[in-house]
Amino acid sequence: MSEERRKRQQAHEADGGKKNKIVLYVVILVLFIGAFLLGRYYKNHKYDSFAKCLASKNARMYGLYWCPHCADQKREFGASFRFVSYVECASESDPHELTPACKAAGVKLFPSWQFGADPPKEGVLSLEALSQKTGCSLP
Repeated sequence: MSEERRKRQQAHEADGGKKNKIVLYVVILVLFIGAFLLGRYYKNHKYDSFAKCLASKNARMYGLYWCPHCADQKREFGASFRFVSYVECASESDPHELTPACKAAGVKLFPSWQFGADPPKEGVLSLEALSQKTGCSLP
């Protein structure tokens, strides 16, 4: 009888060991997935505070939805671009016609950045240049 009991106990321990390994593998997998997603979130949102600071300093970007250089400038910010003060200059009726706001600002080339009441500065600006111009610190 004790031999049979010992065999059942060994079988039960072997099943428990397999279950423990499976649980361990699942936990490790969940940790890797979590680290990946957290890293991805940080990469896409690491400029949030910088973009908010630019907006607070009245830095405005003028652009056109079809402009490849404007797309390059937006891409530098990643998902944080939503916090940048952005003015779309393409008219709804004619994409090559400028909106009144862009005409009034004197914007001719895109992208252009305006800092407060200064005249617009044309071209893609590096994040470092934007930081120097506004005093906003980069992460």
